[in-house]
Amino acid sequence: MPRHSELSLSAQTAYAQLFDATLAAELSRSVGSLRGSFAKKTVKGREYWYFQFTDLGGSLRQFYVGPDSEPVRALVAQARQSRDEPLVPLVRSAIALGCAPLLTRHFRVVRRLAEHGFFRAGGVLVGTHAFLAYGNILGLRWADSARTQDVDLAHAGKRLSLALPSSLQVNTHSAIESLQAGLLPIGGLSGKAGPSYLNPKDPEFRIDFLTTLHRGGDAPFEHAQLRVAMQPLKFMEYLLENVGQAVVFCDEGAVVVNIPHPARYALHKLIVFGERSASMLQKARKDLLQAVALLDYLKSVRAWDVEEAWADLIGRGRGWTTRARQGIAALAKTAPELGVKEWLRFKKQ
Repeated sequence: MPRHSELSLSAQTAYAQLFDATLAAELSRSVGSLRGSFAKKTVKGREYWYFQFTDLGGSLRQFYVGPDSEPVRALVAQARQSRDEPLVPLVRSAIALGCAPLLTRHFRVVRRLAEHGFFRAGGVLVGTHAFLAYGNILGLRWADSARTQDVDLAHAGKRLSLALPSSLQVNTHSAIESLQAGLLPIGGLSGKAGPSYLNPKDPEFRIDFLTTLHRGGDAPFEHAQLRVAMQPLKFMEYLLENVGQAVVFCDEGAVVVNIPHPARYALHKLIVFGERSASMLQKARKDLLQAVALLDYLKSVRAWDVEEAWADLIGRGRGWTTRARQGIAALAKTAPELGVKEWLRFKKQ
């Protein structure tokens, strides 16, 4: 069974046009067309509307809009709609031609984080949403179109902190709160907010913030500038190197995000395959199938990308090659036609 099919030239062109238009729109924002979000505040028992955005210096700013009233709510609704109107026709054309959109509620999370500067500060969209984005970028429709209820986001954490301006402040927690989607941080053992958000009424809808493992161990890392807790994971640094950009969308609009390099994403899935416990067999299976689908395509059109990513991986030590060996063995059983052992020139270290 084919693991992917090629999107039409019209679909590929529609995605390219949407990416260019979305990137241009974000780069040409002026004070009169600030990309931000509306939020309500309660002051002395009364509710008021504010427009908040992240300025070029990374600081969160707010403009007062007015008290909560029917005219102000109508103004807010109109403004929210008009900000995405120039992109909506391009989005709908891309979707109609076969490009894969995000689920609406997932897109709203990603867009709100983008509005608050999360991706400008080095945030990366990972997990299945990145995999879906690769299909649009590469001009493919994945045969396995399984969706996820998680929104997985990552940041290099302490490894990138020195590269960020000291004035940068992205209130990630406030961004999620402003969605008013019932998403609450899961408390950790210390009583502080943890690295995951969950809606108690819809526990399958989850947001996870991930980062690289550091000397502090695997305890959640509180990123002071991003104002959110992140869960350190082994091997994450490999995924967060050499990131690129993609446009993600639903019929409400589009936004540019950072995503991992596709070859690194595929090989990282092989590494974490061996880390999955017996209780996570379904996720391990999904990891493997995504790696197979990407490698099946990349080996025929961009084999050098995988070879470079593989050389980097096996140069990182025995722990890396041991996990990769487990993933390679499973991959060879699932897709023997890939000839992946020979193709990757796999050797014991």
